[in-house]
Amino acid sequence: MKGLRLYLPPFAPDDAGAASVFFPIDGAMVVICDAGGCAGNICGFDEPRWHLPSLRRAAVFSAGLRDMDAILGRDEKLIEKMKRAASAIHPRFAALIGTPVPAVIGTDFRALTRMAEKRLGLPCIAVPTNGIGLYDKGIELAYLAMLKRFASAEKRPQSGHRTLGVFGASPFDLPILEGRTLRRSLLALGFDTVRLYGIDRSLEDWQNVGENAENLVIAPSGLAAAKWAQERFGTPFTVRFPLLPNEEPAGGLPLNPKKILIVDQQFKANALRGSIRQMLPDTAITCGTFFQQVPDYAEPQDKTFDSEEAFVAFVAAQQFDLILGDPIFRRALPDYQGAYLDSPHFAVNGSPARDNERTSKNEGYVL
Repeated sequence: MKGLRLYLPPFAPDDAGAASVFFPIDGAMVVICDAGGCAGNICGFDEPRWHLPSLRRAAVFSAGLRDMDAILGRDEKLIEKMKRAASAIHPRFAALIGTPVPAVIGTDFRALTRMAEKRLGLPCIAVPTNGIGLYDKGIELAYLAMLKRFASAEKRPQSGHRTLGVFGASPFDLPILEGRTLRRSLLALGFDTVRLYGIDRSLEDWQNVGENAENLVIAPSGLAAAKWAQERFGTPFTVRFPLLPNEEPAGGLPLNPKKILIVDQQFKANALRGSIRQMLPDTAITCGTFFQQVPDYAEPQDKTFDSEEAFVAFVAAQQFDLILGDPIFRRALPDYQGAYLDSPHFAVNGSPARDNERTSKNEGYVL
């Protein structure tokens, strides 16, 4: 049965991905349009920075929709709640994030944001996620919403100052909460300023995106934003995933694997494949993912899995002798006889103990 899961947990959903983009921004008021359950999941399970008060920036609220609120679409009641919250915390902008409830009743987020802006006197944006898609789509939609609302059309790169914008920098894909090591590694490439969209706290970074001399995309979730900036400002972008030295697998591979499967977000999987090929150029390597796969950055043998069943069947048919992926994927492969190397992915396993930048002794990222 397609969609049935016997081994794998549900992955981080699109509303959690969207919320993660706003979470670090100082002055953001995030409203999860739900009855309470989705906001609880986001704050309790899907946001690894939530348990660190020193990093907490955005104020996250649940709309607290009751049955009749959802059925009757009581937008006025939600706006009044937002107004009371804004009067208490004085945010710089408000962000509405969709869940299954507004998706089912067909909430008009465009109209809702217009009403909210008029009543609150604040910029308001909406991300029409539905709680059914995956985190990377939510991040993509949140990026575009922020850029379209806040990016100043007058900004251009400053002469003599090289600023790098990084899209796709998310705790869902990287073992980071603050980005200090990643920023240091990127500054070492010759940039004067590095902006990590989704990690940094400043709303001005979004307003000044036109100043970026170049953008770096490290996950498929950031590709649409980089393309938007290229069309709007002419900003060039490159696609490359930064690996920590202890994430490069070449030195720890089993002896002479002939057929390898890497299961991760696409750009990280590509980076791992490139690292392995430097040591084993003749090895057949397939990159697979449960998330977005961009055809322009995929090889013909690469695979997208739309279900647990498809993943299990693919592994059984291909007879890989080495798999790299999150430890949870092992549970779905009880009959697999080859070697397995762990490559944790927070969007899959949800483990909060993952801030490698605080504990790692590595000098920086390999770019």
